[in-house]
Amino acid sequence: MNSLFDPKTSQEIIQRINNLTVSSSRQWGKMDVAQMLAHCAFGMETALGDRNPPRTFLGKLVGRLMQGELTNDKLMGKNLPTHPQYIMVDSKDFEREKSRLISTIARFSEGGESKVTQNPHPFFGNITPIQWSSGSWKHLDHHIRQFGG
Repeated sequence: MNSLFDPKTSQEIIQRINNLTVSSSRQWGKMDVAQMLAHCAFGMETALGDRNPPRTFLGKLVGRLMQGELTNDKLMGKNLPTHPQYIMVDSKDFEREKSRLISTIARFSEGGESKVTQNPHPFFGNITPIQWSSGSWKHLDHHIRQFGG
């Protein structure tokens, strides 16, 4: 199980983000690379408590039952449903979004468990800091792989 609380793991994910370019093309999905960076930054801001999107209906129905997905070693599948507030449709500035994402990852990693939100996850509900950390890594890994990284 990968965790963003591990400095080596968080540095590896940041390096993978740094390897992306404005011309990195998606291998699935609808977002361009700048939108993906904004989407991931929104997710990290949620984990830090900067944002608090409401629970989804589907999440209320099955999210708790699926919490094990956050900490298992299985990669996230392609084209999963996305919370409406996480959908990025406007143009985004690649460098600004990359910097925003890297700074939120660093804040999360350096802050440790005490800096993780107490708010429920928008899909999974009430989860532990370890689940936030592992699930956030899986989400980042999924989207970096989406752009070949």
